[in-house]
Amino acid sequence: MSAIAIRPESPDDAAAIHAVIEAAFLGMPFADGDEQHLPARLREDGDLALSLVAEDAERIVGHIAFSPVTIAGGSTGWYGLAPLSVLPELHGQGIGSALAKRGIADMQARGAHGLVVLGDPAYYSRFGFENDPALRYSGAPAEYFQCLSFEGSTPAGEVAFAPAFSGSRTD
Repeated sequence: MSAIAIRPESPDDAAAIHAVIEAAFLGMPFADGDEQHLPARLREDGDLALSLVAEDAERIVGHIAFSPVTIAGGSTGWYGLAPLSVLPELHGQGIGSALAKRGIADMQARGAHGLVVLGDPAYYSRFGFENDPALRYSGAPAEYFQCLSFEGSTPAGEVAFAPAFSGSRTD
């Protein structure tokens, strides 16, 4: 495998990002089949806080996005990590981990108070994410909803992701 570079997305990357996410989520039992449309919807809504791509010498091979979340009770400065995608033929080579580490560091540097993610606890715990029962998301089993606080304490309340994640969003 050639060296991987991580950089912010550019306007010319939209089609490649779509293709990477579509390939990464194809046939996954937890996928709803709509993941590849999330970055475009987040961009259109002004909710794409950070979008990074991983590329080798030839193409984009991975992507990660962050968008604001709301927390009942009024806590602000929290963001959701989703989606994180790597081309299936490149899984296990550290690309997803590199994207996650860079994205987390960039969000912290931008002043985020914390992050939430809906995903495999065994995977995301390596980056410091953990389940905190005070922070809840009703759309999935509790153990899959995790948070990473940059300020030491985690707020309490129900979390809602950006409207782009909602099945009720109209295009």
